[in-house]
Amino acid sequence: MRNPFVMECGEFRASYKEDMALYKIPRVRYRVYAIIAFFAVFPLIFPEYYVGLATLCGIAAIGAIGLNILTGFTGLISIGVGAFLGVGGYTSAILTTKLGLSFWISFPLAGIVTAAVGALFGIPSLRLKGLYLAMATLAAQVIILFVISHWDSLTGGTAGMVLQRPSIGGYMLSSETGYYYLMFVILIFTAIFAMNLFRSRTGRAFVAVRDRDLAAEVMGINLFKYKVLAFAVSSFFVGIAGALLGHYTMIVSPELYSIQVSIEYLAMILVGGLGSVMGSIYGAVFITLLPVVLRGLIETLSVFMPGLEGVFAGLREVVFGAIIILFLIYEPEGLAKMWRNLKDYFKLWPFSY
Repeated sequence: MRNPFVMECGEFRASYKEDMALYKIPRVRYRVYAIIAFFAVFPLIFPEYYVGLATLCGIAAIGAIGLNILTGFTGLISIGVGAFLGVGGYTSAILTTKLGLSFWISFPLAGIVTAAVGALFGIPSLRLKGLYLAMATLAAQVIILFVISHWDSLTGGTAGMVLQRPSIGGYMLSSETGYYYLMFVILIFTAIFAMNLFRSRTGRAFVAVRDRDLAAEVMGINLFKYKVLAFAVSSFFVGIAGALLGHYTMIVSPELYSIQVSIEYLAMILVGGLGSVMGSIYGAVFITLLPVVLRGLIETLSVFMPGLEGVFAGLREVVFGAIIILFLIYEPEGLAKMWRNLKDYFKLWPFSY
C-alpha cells in the first residue's frame, strides 16, 4: 500500500490497464480532458466566423494525420494527397447526388474507395523510394485530376458538383455549430485511432519500414504488405477529410484539389512535426490560419500604406515558403518538438541543472 505522505520518484504501474493507458500520467490526462472540454464548448463561446475557421482547421487536421501516417511514420513520400482528397469528395458527391444514398452511408464509402485507390497507387512503393516514389505519387495526382476533369457524365467535368449538408433525424447540419461538432467527433476518433495504431504490431511495422526497410525485411516484416497497407490507411483518412470538406463547402471541383493543396498538406506535417499525431493538428491549424492572419495584418497596415492589398497573393507565397525553410533549418521536428522543449524547460525551471 502506498504511503500518501511519501513523495515517490518515477512512474509506477499496478495493473496492465494502467500500463496500457494512452496517457499514463494523471496530470496529462486531466490536461487532455480540459482541452477536449474547451473545444466542446468552443461554438458556444465564439462567433460563427471563428467556428467556421475551427471547422476548416479540424478537417485539415484529419487529412494531415492521414498523410503523416504515410510520410511521417512509414517514411513514404506522397505528393498526391490533393487528388486523394478529391477522390473522397467526389465519391461522396456521386453517391449522395446521383445514387441518392445517405451521407452516413456515402461518408465511410468515400474513405474505403479512397483507400482502394491509394493502395493501387501504393503498389510501386515496393520498388521505388525517395524522389522516385514522390514522382510516382505526383503522377497519381495528375492522373486522378485528369479523370475527374474529363469524365463529364460522372463527375460533371470542370463545372464540378453541388452537394448538400448532412442531416441527423431530420435536423440539417446547415449551421456552423452543427457541422463543427460532426468534425470534432471525427477528429477525436482519427487522433485516438492513429495514436493507438502505433502502439500495435502494425504501427511498429510501419515505423520499422521507415527507419530501415532492409532491416525490417530481415526481421520478417512483409514490405509489400505494410507499404500498401500504409497507403490504404493514410488514404482512408484523407478521403474522409475530402468528403467532410466537400459537404462543408457544398461543392467539389477539380481546381480545389490542385498540386498546391498537396504542397500545403505536406507543409502541415513538416511544420507540425513528422511522426507526431498532435504535430499534425498543430501544423494543420498553423497553415490553415496563416492566410487569415496575413490578410488581417495587411488590412491593418494598408491604413498606413495604401495599395498593400494588391501584394497579398505574392506575400502569402513568400511567407509560406519562408516558414517551411526556417522550420527545416532551425526545428526540423516542427511545432510538436517546440512544445516538448517548452514543457521540458518548465520541468526544471528555475533550477539551472
